[in-house]
Amino acid sequence: MGDFPNHTLAKSVSCANRQKAMGLSRISLENFRNHAATTLSETAHFNLLVGENGAGKTNLLEALSLLGPGRGLRRANLGDLARKAAPGDAPLPFAIGASLTEAGTVSARIGTFTEAGQPARRLVRVNGAAASASSLAEWLALSWLTPAMDGLFTDSAGARRRFMDRMALAIAPDHARRVNALETALRERGRLLENGGDPRWMDAIEAQAADHGAAVTRTRAALVARLVDELSALPPEPFARPALTYRPGGPLDETALRAELARNRPRDRAAGRALTGPQRDELEVLMATTHQPAAACSTGEQKAMLIAITLAHGILASAGRPSVLLLDEVAAHLDPVRRTELFRRLREGAAQVWMTGTELAPFDAIRNEAAIWRVSGGSAERV
Repeated sequence: MGDFPNHTLAKSVSCANRQKAMGLSRISLENFRNHAATTLSETAHFNLLVGENGAGKTNLLEALSLLGPGRGLRRANLGDLARKAAPGDAPLPFAIGASLTEAGTVSARIGTFTEAGQPARRLVRVNGAAASASSLAEWLALSWLTPAMDGLFTDSAGARRRFMDRMALAIAPDHARRVNALETALRERGRLLENGGDPRWMDAIEAQAADHGAAVTRTRAALVARLVDELSALPPEPFARPALTYRPGGPLDETALRAELARNRPRDRAAGRALTGPQRDELEVLMATTHQPAAACSTGEQKAMLIAITLAHGILASAGRPSVLLLDEVAAHLDPVRRTELFRRLREGAAQVWMTGTELAPFDAIRNEAAIWRVSGGSAERV
């Protein structure tokens, strides 16, 4: 691959067939999951990956999700992503690359990869130059919805914080760096509390935690406020409209957070963790029409609310840079009315859409305007 050492990446880029779309084209995978060498070109606004279960459709979506910061839509370890030539062999270095298109013109080439001897180190290149994984958010906005997310509202508060943080990259590309820095500072504070470190060093660490923590809370609060605005513009049906509230786990102000951390050192030492701050934030979700907590709603209502949030976030993410929406097995689980409305909203949006399914029938309404690949055994053939 031209962006990666020791890999072969096709050089040229074909533009998306739908000129209004900003998204990805000329996507190449090498040794990723069950894909030895797969290329997806001539992409469109709608892109469909069709095949039997286990064929490698979700693996392709996962590869695309790794063109942004973080661990991708499965949150997998790097060692689990690389293909092996044979059982028992060492993982092969993998590479994922794609061209970004804006109004049919290539704006950049981005990619992520590993190297032999360093399978646990993820490397990134943008236009052939080394870059950080967090910088990918400056080039591409990613959103996704997978079946594994169906339990989000009944999951832990930590799962919902990760959900917020992934969406927050659409409005603050350096948000992941801030979250990581906050977590590092809190871990160091915890070690100092446990071991009785120098109070002056504790003051410095708490100042760092307060600085990064205040930035994290500001971004989360802004994200939820903007999602609320986008959701209010959507009709309540056929997708259930959720009501979102950001519940901070501590002071929003940097000075107040720093003072709170200092005041609560004895309590936090006894607890073994910080009991105030952004690491205690919560995203509260209710069904807007009934005010019932999302966790108490039916699975169908929860799915509908998740789709509504994903659509609203897709609108935010598509402002100002290429954006991609990954929807894994979403169409087959919707009734015809909701499926038709989903396609209508996706068609009107700026985000490039990638969807998977075991058959083409659920996508009949968009078949003539979509790029379609038949996925089988770790390969993808254009239909």
